[in-house]
Parts: sequence; C-alpha cells; structure tokens
Amino acid sequence: MHKFCGLLLFVIHAAIVSAQTVSTKIATAFTAFEKDALHKNASISLYVVDAVTGKVVFDKNSQVGLAPASTQKIITSISAYELLGQNYLFNTVLGYTGTIKDGVLKGDLIVTGTGDPTFGSFRWNSTKPDLVLKEWVTKIKSAGIKKIEGSIKVNTNTFTFQGIPDGWIWQDIGNYYGAGSYAINWKENQVDLSLTSGNEVGDAVLVKKDKQPATYYNELKAAGKGTGDNAYVYLDGSISGTIPVSEKDFTISVASLNPLGDFLQSFSAALTEQGIAGITDTQDFSKESIFNSDANKTPFKNLHTTSSPQLDSVIYWFNKKSINLYGEALIKAIALQNEKPAATDEGLKLLKDFWKQKGVETGELNMKDGSGLSPLNRVTTHAQVELLKYAKTKDWFTGFYQSLPEYNGMKMKSGTISGVKGFCGYHKAKDGKEYIYSFLVNNYQGSASGLVQKMYKVLNELK
Repeated sequence: MHKFCGLLLFVIHAAIVSAQTVSTKIATAFTAFEKDALHKNASISLYVVDAVTGKVVFDKNSQVGLAPASTQKIITSISAYELLGQNYLFNTVLGYTGTIKDGVLKGDLIVTGTGDPTFGSFRWNSTKPDLVLKEWVTKIKSAGIKKIEGSIKVNTNTFTFQGIPDGWIWQDIGNYYGAGSYAINWKENQVDLSLTSGNEVGDAVLVKKDKQPATYYNELKAAGKGTGDNAYVYLDGSISGTIPVSEKDFTISVASLNPLGDFLQSFSAALTEQGIAGITDTQDFSKESIFNSDANKTPFKNLHTTSSPQLDSVIYWFNKKSINLYGEALIKAIALQNEKPAATDEGLKLLKDFWKQKGVETGELNMKDGSGLSPLNRVTTHAQVELLKYAKTKDWFTGFYQSLPEYNGMKMKSGTISGVKGFCGYHKAKDGKEYIYSFLVNNYQGSASGLVQKMYKVLNELK
C-alpha cells in the first residue's frame, strides 16, 4: 500500500512539474512574441487549458474580445451540432398548385427552400447540379406533366431578403467567399469568370462568362508573372485589380448577384431540354419577382424533396475549406429550426442565449455573422476554449474533430482577415498530455506568413 501511494504521489508530482514546465515555456515564448517590434500595436490573446482536467496552463487576455476571423467557425459548428442536431438535413421541396389533366399542369411549379448551402454543390455526387435537375424533371414527368401553363414560383416567406450579414466589407461581398445566403442557394452561389491577360505588364484583361464577354466595368490589368489572383469583383458591377501576364484562361470565382435566378434559369432549361413545354429560360427570373411571389399563400402538392448531406458532412467542408456560405446558412437554420424568421440576427440571438445558459457570457460572443468574415466580430479566446472543451464531451465530437484542418502538425482551425490571424483547436503532446487552446492576434504589422511562423513557435511549446 505504501508503495502504491508513493507511486501515485510520484505521478501527481510529475504531472504538476510537467504542467509547470509547459506553462513556463509558453510564458517565455509568448513574452518574446509580444515584444516583437511588429506586434507593438497589436492586441494579442492566448488561452491554453489541460484538455483532461480543464486546468489553465496559460492565460493572457482571455477575456478580451478580439476579431476571430474564421476561427469563429468553430463556434458556429459546435452550436449547430447542439441546436440543430447531428442528423439535421436542409430540405428543398418541389411541388405544384392546380390540377393535372391530359398531361397539362394548369397551375404553377412551387419551390420551397430552407437555405440549403449544398444545393447544386460540386462537393458531393448527390448534390451536383445535373443530378439534382435530372431528378426533379424525372419526378415532374412521373406525375404525368408534359406541359405547364403556369410558371415557377419560389416560396421564400420564411427568409429575409437580406442575404449578406451586416458588417461584411465592400471588397469581400462581390467575391466567391462573400456570397450571400438565401432560401435557395445554387452552386454555392458562385459564378466562374474566365480572364485573358495581355503579354505586357499594364495590358488590359478580357473578362468572359460562359465563353461570352461579361458585362463589367472592367479595370483589370496584367501584372508580373507569378503575382497570382489579385482580382476583385464589386456589387456595383465593377471588377479591378490584377492577374499575371500572358494568361489565356485564368479562372476566378465571384459571388452570384442572383442565385435564385441562376437556379431557375437552369431548372427551366432542363425542363425544355426534356420536352416539358410551357416554361422557357427566357422567362423573367428577376430577384424582385421571385421574392414578391405569393407562393406561400397557395396550398400545393409535394412532388419531391431534395435533402442535403447530413450535418457532419456539411461541417466537414465548412471547416476544411472555410466556406463562409455554410456558416451563414447554419445560423439561419438555427433560427428556422426554432420557428423564427431565417435571419442572421435571430440565429445569433439563439446561439448566444444557449451558451449563456452554459456559462459563457454574451459579451464573450459578440458575433455579427456565422463565418467570421465580418471585421466587427469580437469573441474571447476563453469562450472559444470553453466551447472546444464542451465539444469533447459530446457524442458528435468525432465528426467535429475530423472537420478541423491540420497546420503545423496540430489539429486546429485557422482564421485570416485583414490585420487578423488566429488558430484554435486541440493538440496531444509527445508525453501524452492533451491541450485545448485559442490564439488570436489583431492589428499586427508585417506579412501574414511571417506572423504565422512566429505563432507556430509559441504553439510548438505544447508539443
């Protein structure tokens, strides 16, 4: 018995010494990081806890709200698992009004969306546009419809018109990563443009969409070889910046200005191709006519429901590829699931209320969106670590953990917007100790790549 007690005391002492050593090492590395001349005007927070005991290993400014950039996605992901449920599905419903007689639908096709961000996405075989449209047309034919005397209407009554959260900046919202979230999202609300640049620096750049000249106020110029994609599209219809010289088919993705219209154009074209008369792709699918539809007031019969992949799969891509659209759709889904209007502020209120009940103060989650793209977001590293701790206790944790990318040999979500860099996640050290951490830096100077290497140097003390 004495030997056992002695061994137990030795193990406890060794654990305490190990923790103290790690704390000391991190403190030393963090102090050096803070003193870097390029961080003189920066706001910096690092919070590290023991993943098993919850004991604080290191804490600097953990209660200070900072812009988290895409590390905020872990908050949305964990909240979605809890407030939507692991088996949650987004559903898009195809139906019709009126009657079918002698192959003629004397009524309208009705599309009802719940904001599925995967509808028409290229990331899953089941969601690819051609397959979705083929399935819908097949269901219409199976119902005996050969001709439609009405039109296509979209039920968007549960969604706000505004698809873009407050606080997103002008330079972001015309580009693919700044696409809005709506009742109907199609092909991740992206459109590809093909760019052709001249052979000399400063030459003009030709813009094409679907192999045809695209209508933009085009101020793009050719830059030196290897300069990459520095083209920006704006919602006023202008495009500026640079791409490298001598590019013949340089593809960039931009945000669709009318994803609902894009989907309906594709749907109507598929109907025509399959010999269903009455709907043409020249129909007016302006955003206004869709949102002002009175489809929600008219009873309709269900033809088919297209469901998204399960939440695990959605969150996998949300975090792996940092898809902002998915985060905004999840926040709106939280509102819709709780019988609230599908609006960003409604979903965020429910999210904050949930975590307040779990002990995380509302001021620690001062969120304006679900993705972290807004520079107005302010969250604390303490809140992020608390949520990551909470996630470890849940039966859905494996799916969430697998969604986190790996950087620097550590499982963590990164975040980057102008002047902001962050990492938060989990790490198991060589000695078997497990840690949970969040590291945010705002208003740094110098290059992002240089900052990342310095942040890694601090986090390496956990290895």
